[in-house]
Amino acid sequence: MTQYLIRRTLWSITMLIAVTALVFVIFFVLPGAAGNAGDSKYPPVAIRIAGKQPSPATIEAIIDRLGLDRPVHEQFFSYLGNAAQGDLGYSYQTEEPVTQAVLRRLPPTIGLALGASVLWLLLGCTIGVISALKRRTIWDRASMIGALAGVSMPVFWIGLIAVFFFDSRLQIYDTGSYVPFTQNPIQWLSVMWLPWVVLALTYAAIYSRMVRGNMLEVGTEDYIRTARAKGLTERSVIRHQLRSALTPVVTMYGLDLGLLLGGAIITERIFNIPGIGSYTVTAIAQQNLPVILGTTVIASFFIIFSNLIVDVFYAVLDPRVTYS
Repeated sequence: MTQYLIRRTLWSITMLIAVTALVFVIFFVLPGAAGNAGDSKYPPVAIRIAGKQPSPATIEAIIDRLGLDRPVHEQFFSYLGNAAQGDLGYSYQTEEPVTQAVLRRLPPTIGLALGASVLWLLLGCTIGVISALKRRTIWDRASMIGALAGVSMPVFWIGLIAVFFFDSRLQIYDTGSYVPFTQNPIQWLSVMWLPWVVLALTYAAIYSRMVRGNMLEVGTEDYIRTARAKGLTERSVIRHQLRSALTPVVTMYGLDLGLLLGGAIITERIFNIPGIGSYTVTAIAQQNLPVILGTTVIASFFIIFSNLIVDVFYAVLDPRVTYS
């Protein structure tokens, strides 16, 4: 187990470096990149920071300060070394440390992702299990129709409809009134419940279909039939069946949670939640390279770390899984 964890951790670090390198190449090396001067004498990002009608001396000073005149590989390895120490650079627009800005926006994103994930797990797994146990009944038909409707509706459409209905019509929700949990937990909850529901509807629909299919597939396995033949209670059989059926769900949950922790871009923008997703969108519009790189590193870390936790958790759900 220890050797497996060491190998997976080293592989995760390698993947994180590879993703960072890919984003670095896209924004600094490829033609048209903000850090690539191309046929021009100066990189576009230096000209943009310098403002309107800058003098050559001003542009040269910015290039020297940002290190854009150094070879690309030196810039990249310098960035990796600083990132390993927690320094993700400075915003081109505000001069604010990217690490500080991301940490300030991390709690809203974590609250949104965890709250929504708990809700969709409860809804999706419950509906999926009931649908599998009540196969071909009215409950099964109704739940699968609802799941199909949930999968078919995109998050941005559900979010806009929810804001229009609950904010404009019923006036029981105030978009843009986010406050931190530590400042006012009651108001924080009153702001977060609707984004949770919007995210959970789509994901719960997907998870319910997956749980139902896995439950039906596992129900035909030999060990399930043997358990019934030995006289185990139906509750015990269902518990064993559910543990095996949840293994693929755990894999999908790790990916989905990692993606949301990297920034639920659409939901944060619709409900004006000051999280990593909305911060990333603003940085892309401004071609703020340190912020884009920093948020990419954070998002990649969450996705890779979530998958590592999922792999370890397999052995808890399924005793047949061993690590060597």
